[in-house]
Amino acid sequence: MIVFRVDSSIQIGSGHLMRCLTLADNLNCKTKTLFIARDLDGNLNNMISRRFKLSVLPKQNHNNLNGYEKWLTVSQEQDAQETIEIIKNLKIDLLIVDSYAIDEKWENLIRPYVKRIMVIDDLANRKHDCDILLDQNFYLNGQNRYKELIGKYCKLLLGPEFVLLRDEFYEERNKKRNDFSEVKNIFIFFGGSDLTNDTMKTLKAIFLLKSCNLKVNVVVGNSNIYKKEIEMFCNKYCWITYYCQVDNIAELMSQADLAIGAGGTTTWERCYLGLPSIVISVAENQRQLAIDAHKIGIIKYLGSSDNVSVNDIFEAITYFISNKVEYYKMKSNITEFTEKWKKIDYEKLLLLER
Repeated sequence: MIVFRVDSSIQIGSGHLMRCLTLADNLNCKTKTLFIARDLDGNLNNMISRRFKLSVLPKQNHNNLNGYEKWLTVSQEQDAQETIEIIKNLKIDLLIVDSYAIDEKWENLIRPYVKRIMVIDDLANRKHDCDILLDQNFYLNGQNRYKELIGKYCKLLLGPEFVLLRDEFYEERNKKRNDFSEVKNIFIFFGGSDLTNDTMKTLKAIFLLKSCNLKVNVVVGNSNIYKKEIEMFCNKYCWITYYCQVDNIAELMSQADLAIGAGGTTTWERCYLGLPSIVISVAENQRQLAIDAHKIGIIKYLGSSDNVSVNDIFEAITYFISNKVEYYKMKSNITEFTEKWKKIDYEKLLLLER
């Protein structure tokens, strides 16, 4: 059996859960897969229960927690003990954990109850007791980030060539598109929560263009607390289309000439479809990957949300609209960067029985 320990919430967003769901789909063993997730505000546990077995940890609210541990709403020790109660009588071949709040303290407690532990991470800021570690992001020093944080026998899966993409992205990449002539279609998506409301900031920037020749597709998640405000703004203009919690995001991306959004996994989704993008980091963990991706010319990074203004976004959009040479240069960089990416047989890679 394979067990996932992952959460989603207004604070956490949906990214951790979405990449775990993608991996679970790729492993193709639904009857032997269990998700364990806590009942947090704005969670997407219904997305799990529609596809996999789900055990829900109770809602808690401990006020004496610090840092990312606040995301768990309990101590690591309590979370581990509650998890053990669920799995102690199961035969667990692989436990996959995706949480910035969990480190070797939690993993040491779980270790006696599972055959192997896999960690999905990208912070590289804490030690892990795991057999496999996946960090699907690009960093200029990517091969050295975990050297002092894992055991000598841990298998490292590092870089976007291991990115967890849903099947829809592979299908869209294989479709033939018309050649680019100018920026006519803009895609906006800042993740499931967008607590900084950069979606609205971007819409205001696009409005400054005073162009009705554009087609703009805006996607928000169900847990976006600003979604009504965004929907009302979009509905004023026939050239802007509003979407909430879609299941065809790859199709919308592939129709676009330019994307504006956050960092994280969606960076690699856009790259895989050859889509130039303007990126604003909305969380600290997105910052370094965005800086490094900007340095190799596969995105245009404007900075962190609190330092990016409406006018900054407006100028970046205008830059791509008026500068086809730079647009094509980025598109070429993206093509070269993603050239060797292919769908991975994760069952084989993780040495799971078929």
